[in-house]
Amino acid sequence: MKLLHGLLALCVVSLLAACGGSTPKVAKLAASDTVLAFGDSLTFGTGAKPEDSYPAVLAQLISRNVVRAGVPGEQTAGGLARLPAMLDEHRPKLVIVCLGGNDMLRKQPQSAIETNLREILKTIRARGIDMVLVGVPTPGLITSAPEFYTKLAQEFGIPYEGKIVTSVLYSPELKSDPIHPNADGYRKMAEAIAKLLRDAGAV
Repeated sequence: MKLLHGLLALCVVSLLAACGGSTPKVAKLAASDTVLAFGDSLTFGTGAKPEDSYPAVLAQLISRNVVRAGVPGEQTAGGLARLPAMLDEHRPKLVIVCLGGNDMLRKQPQSAIETNLREILKTIRARGIDMVLVGVPTPGLITSAPEFYTKLAQEFGIPYEGKIVTSVLYSPELKSDPIHPNADGYRKMAEAIAKLLRDAGAV
């Protein structure tokens, strides 16, 4: 019975997400505002030139300064430790959080990943900064972003993109190696995040 209730709840969440106007709103970015793209190698742009990384392409798409603050190999605990200095240095109006893949590759418990991501989001929220979350898939042949990404996005009431990284990483023509996009893949990421920001009212 509990399983049935859980499945029904998941279906309701999916239907709500499919409805128009369901993207939580954030403040509109002024032309001079900075966006901090915070994450690991997917944010750094491993597998492509710096100018082809998703933050660089996103900056072109939304006509805003987007800081590429990605550290290859970083796990969520490292991101949590690094975040305050990044916020102090760049003073962003909005932060894009894309972390968790390296934790999963290293078999870290999903509960620990969720806890660290929650603390990252709390740190950003405590500064009064808007944020969006990007989910990454669990390693495997047939997979998707873990449910804790959706849970956190709902908990904090923030915009969430949970499909694009999975879509890119399961398209061989969009990859530079088994776990990183190529320039075309990063452009797909940037386009999806730009759409999310438009839907949220940021641009």
